[in-house]
Amino acid sequence: MTEPHPPRPTVVLVYQRTSLPWIFEGAQRAGIDVVLVPRPDESVSPDRLPPAVVELLPLDVEGDPAKALSVLKQRHESAPFDGITTLYDPAVPFVADVAEALGLPGLGRETARAVQDKRIMRRRLAEAGLNVPGFVTVDDPGAWTDATRLTFPVVVKPANGFSSLGVTKADSPEQLAAVVDEVWEVCRNSLTRVAGLVVEEYLDGPEFAVESLAHRGEVQVLSIGYKGEPAGPHFEEGVYRAPAALAPHVQEAVVREVVAAHSALGVSDGPTHTELRLRGGERPYLLELGARIGGSGVSHYIAGHVTGADLAADALRVAAGLGPAPLPGPPAQPARATGAAANYIVPCGGSGRITAIHGLDELAADPRVDHIVQMLHPGDVVRPYPEFTGYPAFVLSHHPSTEDAEAFHRTIEETVRIEYAPVEGAQ
Repeated sequence: MTEPHPPRPTVVLVYQRTSLPWIFEGAQRAGIDVVLVPRPDESVSPDRLPPAVVELLPLDVEGDPAKALSVLKQRHESAPFDGITTLYDPAVPFVADVAEALGLPGLGRETARAVQDKRIMRRRLAEAGLNVPGFVTVDDPGAWTDATRLTFPVVVKPANGFSSLGVTKADSPEQLAAVVDEVWEVCRNSLTRVAGLVVEEYLDGPEFAVESLAHRGEVQVLSIGYKGEPAGPHFEEGVYRAPAALAPHVQEAVVREVVAAHSALGVSDGPTHTELRLRGGERPYLLELGARIGGSGVSHYIAGHVTGADLAADALRVAAGLGPAPLPGPPAQPARATGAAANYIVPCGGSGRITAIHGLDELAADPRVDHIVQMLHPGDVVRPYPEFTGYPAFVLSHHPSTEDAEAFHRTIEETVRIEYAPVEGAQ
């Protein structure tokens, strides 16, 4: 008599765009079924589901989280699932609430809020003795005067923001009130709720991103990538090239700071995407630590091409309460790089109604390019900074070395161009 196959683990995946394939492909490799909670602004056909997706479960996670939680409880009672996860940063606290309510693996409410609220994150990192710039929290737009005691320039950030939303530099105390008002208005227009602001001293130096995977308190750093040296006043992302060329002692300092930040924030399980700056080119200061795969899955691509790690599959295994596959190196040390990968983030380069985007078709034919993920198209309206409309496109490519990736990015700068027309009624 044939033994029945054990049921496949099932994970609920919240607000993942189907145009970004890595997490779905990872689920397929890991043998995990996915119940997809689609993004409200994306139509997903039941006849054309991504790999590993066995069910669509539409929920208004941001607009009515109480109802969404109730529906998931009912779904779990009738057909239990093994875990819940997201790659969408604003949904991290909701996912933690669901996991805690249903007794599933997860960050826990307190940790989820620490990684999503920059006010809590800054306090926790400072209490742990990590490198933290001078900062002041602003809970009301009129309560900005305490921040004038900081060393200028400073950067004003939404406490619960994501990507580059609203992040703005103020060069002097005289500019600060106007910048705080401006960023607060962006929060009102773009976020479900306004949690407040953080004003912190500007960190000069190059910026880096670190991709990691934690399991039962052990943190494996998979890759460290260079992200340019944005100077503001707004901080639109542009490039991501890994592995970064760092002196061994600087790399060790970055790893120590990242691992210590996991401990300070309570992140013991799951993928993380950490962004930091090297003040003086050597001393790491964390900008933020996100408890999810970065870039809606882009970080899986980067880590995979640099080290061979399967971050998407392992993140889902951890979400389901399973152990990850054997990691490509000892914990708390960077995995050995075996290649190079890059993401060129096409800059908006202006604002208005997009009339044309030139150069992407030519790039798609380049053998170094594996994916072009286009988020903005002709007809879309790009709002001026500090509002954040989104990135026009990602160009993901693999290379023999980081130097080759840098040279390739210089050619893209000459190839890709966006044309705009004024928007009627816009000031």
